[in-house]
Amino acid sequence: MPKPEKLEAVAELKERIQNSQICVMTKYVGINAEQSTQLRSKLRGQGVQYKVYKNTLASRVLDELGHGEAKSFMEGPTGWAFSADPVAPSKVLKDFNKEVPKVEMLGGILEGRVISRVQLNALADLPSREVLLAQVVGAIAAPLSSFVGVLNALPRNLVNVLDQIRKQKEESGAAA
Repeated sequence: MPKPEKLEAVAELKERIQNSQICVMTKYVGINAEQSTQLRSKLRGQGVQYKVYKNTLASRVLDELGHGEAKSFMEGPTGWAFSADPVAPSKVLKDFNKEVPKVEMLGGILEGRVISRVQLNALADLPSREVLLAQVVGAIAAPLSSFVGVLNALPRNLVNVLDQIRKQKEESGAAA
């Protein structure tokens, strides 16, 4: 008979995997308490939840959810990072790995698909959401500003043509 704590942990992990855009499995063996606190603080600052689950329980959940191939990422004690932002955990973990090489991404689940460490590193290299939004807005605004310039040029050009016609008539009237 399973213990109630194990059932709760299984239900919690299952819910977090289903309700997160991304789940990143990490190796964290050999870090001290201060480094662990720093990691959790940095992740929390980006809206990322971080928790350690027993691999036997996590394996059961991954099988139930049809992500059995992700079990291969669990090497020893495994920490899980959950987020609604698909890029944030990868960025934080990659940056933290530069300071503390013992913490590394192993693999994960992105929107229901199992992804590798290589794919997580590629996600970490993407610009932030704000930068991407600014780039999109800039790409949309550029043609619009050009269009506005063309629309403004039409009346300006009409005024210039009318002014040239007026000058021509004045010159022809003065010559006659």
